[in-house]
Amino acid sequence: MMRAALLALLVAAASAPALAQSLQIPSLWDARERIERPQIAELPRLRFLTTVDFPPFNSLDANSQLTGFHVDLARDICRQLSLDAVCQIQALPWDELVPALENGDGEAIIAGLAPTAELREHLAFSRPYLKFPARFVAARGASLPEPLHRSIAGKRVGVVAGSAHEALLRAQFADAVPVPFSRADWMLRDLKAGRIDAAFSDGMRIANWLAGDEPENCCAFVGGPYLAPDYLGQGLTIAVTRENADLATAFDSALREIDASGRFAELYLRYFPVSFF
Repeated sequence: MMRAALLALLVAAASAPALAQSLQIPSLWDARERIERPQIAELPRLRFLTTVDFPPFNSLDANSQLTGFHVDLARDICRQLSLDAVCQIQALPWDELVPALENGDGEAIIAGLAPTAELREHLAFSRPYLKFPARFVAARGASLPEPLHRSIAGKRVGVVAGSAHEALLRAQFADAVPVPFSRADWMLRDLKAGRIDAAFSDGMRIANWLAGDEPENCCAFVGGPYLAPDYLGQGLTIAVTRENADLATAFDSALREIDASGRFAELYLRYFPVSFF
């Protein structure tokens, strides 16, 4: 069933140009849904906790100022909730984020913290606002027509050894010939050199590579995107304490409005000029 769902997404994108174009900017929200926003206008502080080591989501610029997709998104959430006056963003080392949240040093974590079953025992999470699909990338002009699961058969496909993407490739594209690499940069180097027919990896990281100078316009996405939560996780969410679960619902409401207004698309294209969808 999972393979059918993945292939259905692929076929839909391939057979309907309008739909394929719409997939360039991801939207995880139903425009018809109305999310009731809890009353949080009297919140004395809304401090988002993040890190500085996950560009382009959160990092320090040349002036040592906190910047990135998450920083701008947090500020937009504050504006949407009319909490600009009490909005703060603080950067901490990764392993200090959850303790700081639980100690009351912040109200939310926006740093790509995965909503695992263990964390859900004492934290609450917003809905996902962005997911990382798996993507194939191949040389421009490569003969890999749809349906891709057939045209990729017998092709040498680079993949990072031991990764979720290797497991997904072997499970859903069993006729491909996996070529494991210990490092993603070596895999992409061999793709550019023509030593493998394609590579299969995290779409965001491939998109960042394609946007740089190294590929020299050698390659492009083919097929996909492939959203497989069982392999790739649920996506990016915002974490709060369970005692503050209403805040997660307020974030859902704000994120939906940010998406509907077109602001999310603006941020996405600013930080990801080569879309990974």
